[in-house]
Amino acid sequence: MTATDRSIELVTTAAQAAADRLAHDIIAYDVSDVLSITDAFLLASAPNDRQVKSIVDEIEERLLKELGAKPVRREGDRDARWILLDYVDIVVHVQHSEERVFYALERLWKDCPELPLPEDAQKTRGKAEEHARLMGTDGTDGELS
Repeated sequence: MTATDRSIELVTTAAQAAADRLAHDIIAYDVSDVLSITDAFLLASAPNDRQVKSIVDEIEERLLKELGAKPVRREGDRDARWILLDYVDIVVHVQHSEERVFYALERLWKDCPELPLPEDAQKTRGKAEEHARLMGTDGTDGELS
């Protein structure tokens, strides 16, 4: 079984919304073969709690406005370290960069096929590492080599 056209449409729109709000490392997996509860996972991250909330709000607004989709569940708002939007067909995970590294969801789903994403979303790959380097939070002094 593969992700439905509707799931792919939701993932594509959500990924573009996340990219528009400067999310880092956007990636989507087709998990339909291993999970019966959803077709796809969309992962994105941001370097601070405020940006995590902004990304989630934009995804939610865009999916409602463009596709008439409302999440059946939204979790993690209080701390904004990891917010989950459950649309049944897809589940969106927007994590603070530290949580993204710690929980490493990519390792769990690495055997699942990646879903194609808009070009803007693809360009976000490696942005978290680049941001950490610029901010000097990766053990360097903030200098680019």
